[in-house]
Amino acid sequence: MTPEIVINLVQQALQVTLLVSAPLLLAALATGLLVSVFQAATQINEMTLSFIPKLVAIFAVAVLAGPWMIGLIVDFTRRLLTSLPDVIG
Repeated sequence: MTPEIVINLVQQALQVTLLVSAPLLLAALATGLLVSVFQAATQINEMTLSFIPKLVAIFAVAVLAGPWMIGLIVDFTRRLLTSLPDVIG
């Protein structure tokens, strides 16, 4: 196993991780921003107010983008396992 192969595998793993986590993180970011604007407009300073909308938004995005995320993970795992004989020897 050469260092180039290891670097390539780590690069692919990080890319898949970023692609899978991006929709969930962006949903939480957008929801947090909207709730913050709402709190600033209404002068409600409740720290727990943003928790439930973020949770609902993340759940909705996970339901909508779940098949795509699972497909990415399965595809990466399949490529990793099929390339295992070439990597080892």
